[in-house]
Amino acid sequence: MRIDGCSALVTGAASGLGLATATALAQAGAAVVLLDLPGAPGEEAAAALGDRARFVPGDVTREEDVQAAVDAATELGPLRIVVNCAGIAPGGRAVGRDGPLPLADFDRVIRINLVGTFNVIRLAAAAMQKTEPVGGSEGAAGTPERGVIVNTASVAAFDGQIGQAAYAASKGGVAAMTLPLAREFARSLIRVVAIAPGIFDTPMLRGMAASVRESLAASVPHPARLGDPVDFAVLVRHIVENPMLNGDTIRLDGAIRMPPR
Repeated sequence: MRIDGCSALVTGAASGLGLATATALAQAGAAVVLLDLPGAPGEEAAAALGDRARFVPGDVTREEDVQAAVDAATELGPLRIVVNCAGIAPGGRAVGRDGPLPLADFDRVIRINLVGTFNVIRLAAAAMQKTEPVGGSEGAAGTPERGVIVNTASVAAFDGQIGQAAYAASKGGVAAMTLPLAREFARSLIRVVAIAPGIFDTPMLRGMAASVRESLAASVPHPARLGDPVDFAVLVRHIVENPMLNGDTIRLDGAIRMPPR
């Protein structure tokens, strides 16, 4: 599907994977709505992308916030691209030194990473279904489509480490719902794909000591470095433009397999 002329909604778009993705889509000709928390530097990010970018502050778990972002995107053009990057990655053993993990901590991770992602999908897909299909002639570029939804899972969904039970469960859920959603939306000509990043150089990692970051980079077989958010954005763009990518979770990890700890 062509990106030029589409409207896109990217969550968690004020930094990291989301910002790189919003930037790549804007550079490819899409009008982009950046959804992130009110305290995030979203206004500055949108301003840097030009007059076809807009920041909508909100929480992905709140229906009214997501609907406002979807409405903003449809005002800019036909909504055909949605990328879910919003998420958190706190650690915590099920039973730690202070006893069992508070259930509220587990619930918060599931609520944001999994329920929030689904909340965006259901509201955005409803808007996508109202658009006219594009394409339809011979060749890959002519495959009829209404839109593409790209979700962010994680290698933790498959190689979860000790202390990552909540995070791994949330990202495992994102991976698990990819195929049933792709099957459901097939009749609407909407594709659903998930990306499972490995260790990426995002704000979550930048607070770590340099020695820790170097150790993490060295653990990646090839290339032996942290993933760059641009690597993620390049894959998002390819997914949008390749009509045969559907219903799968793609590992983007330099061949890493996470150890138990």
